Amino acid sequence: MKSPLLALPGAVPAEGPDEGVAAHYGELFGEQRRLSRGEGFVDLSHRGVVTVTGPDRLGWLHLLLTQHVSELPPQRAVEALVLSANGHVEHALSLVDDGTTTWAHVEPGTQGALVAYLESMKFFYRVEVADATADYAVVHLPAGSDGSAEGAAAVRELPYGRDLFVPRAELEKLTAGYGPAAGVWAYEALRIEGHRPRLGFETDHRTIPHEVDWLRTAVHLQKGCYRGQETVARVHNLGRPPRRLVFLHLDGTEEVLPPHGTEVRLASDPDGRALGFVTSSARHHELGPIALALVKRNVPVDAVLLAGTVPGTQDVIVPQ
Repeated sequence: MKSPLLALPGAVPAEGPDEGVAAHYGELFGEQRRLSRGEGFVDLSHRGVVTVTGPDRLGWLHLLLTQHVSELPPQRAVEALVLSANGHVEHALSLVDDGTTTWAHVEPGTQGALVAYLESMKFFYRVEVADATADYAVVHLPAGSDGSAEGAAAVRELPYGRDLFVPRAELEKLTAGYGPAAGVWAYEALRIEGHRPRLGFETDHRTIPHEVDWLRTAVHLQKGCYRGQETVARVHNLGRPPRRLVFLHLDGTEEVLPPHGTEVRLASDPDGRALGFVTSSARHHELGPIALALVKRNVPVDAVLLAGTVPGTQDVIVPQ
């Protein structure tokens, strides 16, 4: 969906998965700085919104998701995954329950497949699943923002801010009181700095939660069975994931920012085989060019890596 906030002064449309909202409003670093200070907001209205209602909703979702949600208190924000039978990540949900409805926002364009899967698993449970994307939009307020959540249908309180589910018809009206808009490029730079994985960026068709640090934030290791749990338990208890997510401090003298999919090699062996790939990259207002990359587990943590032609040093996210 094309956001009406693209009509704001200076708005430059984003492309690719974030098409439909602004990449920036003419001040990339200024927008990042304002978000870091708790000012302004980010239009995430291109993300999918899914709701689940009915008296059995939490117990039913508990059977399907990697997260413990059967007794989820109202207003507590959690992350959860849907895995394949082999434990590969298929969907990532940013959840909150308001006491009567479970709200989730998901990657743009993935809501249809998620709703179809949930519908196929309803059986005799008293639940109703809906794609609410046409009616509700997601807005992000950074940590420290004094923006009011009044008018929001649901709120996810997070360490780095708040996600608001607002009526799509009131998006322009409600955001007018949140301060200056920041584009998704600024939001992404802060996401990368925070080492937060994103479905379709840090993941591919064979990603398991352990590789991208979702074992820490989106998987409950003591809950009962769910699809893919055997893989999660086996790798956690008996082995290590084949790949690991790393944070890269890229060489700031290079003009090129390596895009998603750029092959990663050892700087000491630039003609050697690829050891992984760049998943996300950005220019940060303080750190300079940064990236996340998924590399083979046995890559030395102190090795300088080449993201395409750009050297970078690693910060460990997932241990070797």
